[in-house]
Amino acid sequence: MTRGPTRLDVSVGYALPRAGLPAATSFRKWVAAALESRIREADLAIRIVDAKEGRALNRHYRGKDYATNVLSFPADVAEGVKLPKGVKMPLLGDLVICAPVVAREAREQGKPLNAHYAHLTVHGTLHLLGWDHEDECDAECMEKLERAILAGLGIEDPYLER
Repeated sequence: MTRGPTRLDVSVGYALPRAGLPAATSFRKWVAAALESRIREADLAIRIVDAKEGRALNRHYRGKDYATNVLSFPADVAEGVKLPKGVKMPLLGDLVICAPVVAREAREQGKPLNAHYAHLTVHGTLHLLGWDHEDECDAECMEKLERAILAGLGIEDPYLER
């Protein structure tokens, strides 16, 4: 069994004021928890966006005209392609997290804001690893894994009805 990434490079960018948003170190901790025992090396980027950018990206890439909480963009690097300087393999991909949507959902669901960010970061990271929830069986497996990862971080089950 692999013990966490031996090399983890998580770049966090904020496309809006950082007040009230988790620190980059928190996002790195949540990604590391999602990758624990699953992958030894990883590079990924997280961008925290406003509703306008979140909506534009969701419309462009998924054909859905609204801002969503998290978008995952797994890397698709063809064999033999030279990566830009500073980018290392395995390049997992990018996460885009829409701050206003996350804040609204946390309020509506009665969840602590940081716990919701942690959940969505773990959820998005699992998507980058190939997990999905397209059918009921896959959704149950992914949710079970998310619960276990979040419990390890001391975060309550995000799927509990409140």
